[in-house]
Amino acid sequence: MKFSKVYEDLKIFKADPLAVLDQEGVGKLVQMGIKLGRQTWPEPEVGICGERAGEPSSVEFCYWVGMNYVSCSPFRVPIGRLAAAQAAISGEKTGTMRTV
Repeated sequence: MKFSKVYEDLKIFKADPLAVLDQEGVGKLVQMGIKLGRQTWPEPEVGICGERAGEPSSVEFCYWVGMNYVSCSPFRVPIGRLAAAQAAISGEKTGTMRTV
């Protein structure tokens, strides 16, 4: 987005929305979708793919809302795996997340 940098400079966006998951807006919808979906189907595979799936704060968020996997480009896999591991050891949430 050509206007994205201008929006970041004006503090309308905290970060590039194509690179970092907006946890306050889109993230709340994702969290609600996972929670409501699991009331109907308790064990769905839930995950994201793309650039956000290899960005550390987005991976951590995905872990905490209960996603099962993130899928990112090959050069981002080490970053995604590290972020998922750090999220797993930083709290008490049970479960695992795959980085593919």
